[in-house]
Amino acid sequence: MRIVAELPRPDCKITIFSMNMKYLVKFEKGTYEQTYKLAEMNLLDGINSVFELLDEEFIQTVLARFDSMRTDFNATYNRH
Repeated sequence: MRIVAELPRPDCKITIFSMNMKYLVKFEKGTYEQTYKLAEMNLLDGINSVFELLDEEFIQTVLARFDSMRTDFNATYNRH
């Protein structure tokens, strides 16, 4: 696995990896991670197609999911 790109953002870290004919797009915020796998053969313009997919609307849904993840984990932690 190798790092292809890193996209700087103040609200999360985005790293794009290449491995086994797939791109892995990893989002990190605090102790939480989300990873999306994309087959290279499904992308017409390689890494540029990945950049196009990472529009602001998608990134905002990822950030909202981080909030849900934190809420879910805090709830289970507080139950125990």
